[in-house]
Amino acid sequence: MQPYELTLAHAAQQIRARRLSPVELVDSVLERIDQVDPHVEAYVAVTAEQARGAAREAEQEAARGMFRGPLHGVPAGLKDLIDVAGSPTSASSRVRAGHRAAADSTVAARLRAAGSVLVGKTHTHEFAYGLTTPQTGNAWDRGRVAGGSSGGGGVAGAAGAAPFALGTDTGGSIRVPAALNGAVGFKPTYGLVPRHGVTSLSWSLDHVGPITRTVEDAALVLTVLDGHDPRDPASLNTPALDHRPEQEPDLAGVRVGVPRNYYFDHVDPEVEAAVRGGIAQLEVLGARTVEIDIPMTRYIQATQWGLMAPEATAYHEGTLRTVPELYQEDVRILLEAGELMGAGDYLRAQRSRTLMQEEWARLLEKVDVIAAPAVPLTAVEAGQESITWSDGSTEAVSDAYVRLSSPANITGVPALSVPVGHDTAGMPIGMAQFSRRPGNRTSNPRVT
Repeated sequence: MQPYELTLAHAAQQIRARRLSPVELVDSVLERIDQVDPHVEAYVAVTAEQARGAAREAEQEAARGMFRGPLHGVPAGLKDLIDVAGSPTSASSRVRAGHRAAADSTVAARLRAAGSVLVGKTHTHEFAYGLTTPQTGNAWDRGRVAGGSSGGGGVAGAAGAAPFALGTDTGGSIRVPAALNGAVGFKPTYGLVPRHGVTSLSWSLDHVGPITRTVEDAALVLTVLDGHDPRDPASLNTPALDHRPEQEPDLAGVRVGVPRNYYFDHVDPEVEAAVRGGIAQLEVLGARTVEIDIPMTRYIQATQWGLMAPEATAYHEGTLRTVPELYQEDVRILLEAGELMGAGDYLRAQRSRTLMQEEWARLLEKVDVIAAPAVPLTAVEAGQESITWSDGSTEAVSDAYVRLSSPANITGVPALSVPVGHDTAGMPIGMAQFSRRPGNRTSNPRVT
């Protein structure tokens, strides 16, 4: 096994035991990037020399017996919305040409302090306003979409081009590429991970979180990232949590909610079969399934767009008026559409969100976790714009990918996508899990 193939947790154990050098690990990951990235284009920029310098420093610290934590010497890719001091934050847009970050974002600073080595910036759909990341090819089939908007991070993690990556999630942008590429994607509770220094799409829906190979790896990253930051107005001021999962989880008595509505509507049969198989495995491990009804489903799409569209347009107001030609057409049209939404529409979306949060809080008192498909179908061919379902109805690809993930952004509950199989074409299938926010009996999904 090559070092780049190690999970984050295993690599960290090997580094701490002095059986693996951070320099060896970083060199292996950089070689892997050289091998696969010309084909999938996960990275917009690779900072090889800086990474090697940081790896040498981490190795010197390890030789002195100084370990900063579980990420010490472990490489990471950061979505190109996340500021890293001295590096461009292009947001995959010509609007940001020549931009260079003056300081680290909170999450980049926390990774550095934990000894992680930043190897590069990963591709995003322009300003995170899309669900395909067209620059990047799927890790399993480069002719298919990577998912988005954190597509580069999803592909880098799945292809071995980074032990972990950080993405952002406004309507599924961590979980969608994770599901489509066979990785683990975690959207934390809203406000748990600070967003200072991260380019916003929609401030009331944006989250930062990890894309990894295992749930344990995601937990290790989250332990480093969470914690209050007063520079983010939404940052939670809650006690530090131990996010690491149990090595031998006991699921006896855990109530797993299985939706009767919405989450299995207009879902590919192979996806449904794989997810129901995953739920059955939870039952084998001792969990008890409970049929549930997802509340207010008719308002989900309108609420998501009613919040996201005007907030995104407000963020881009200046450049949309002065340099609209620099935006890609799909993003420019969405931003211009946001200008047509009135204050009343935005307020109604806010009210709908409040009611939805209350309903989901009541639902999550009845069950400990909800299990459902992460996305309704696997990765489609690049350039495919719509899907025709068995009943003859059609749906835009982006609408399909966001449909099952956006409720967690609207309500702010933590949400996880884990691989549960492949379809007959060999493409990965993801299962989503949702649970309570901090302050309730459990703060993040209990998974195996």
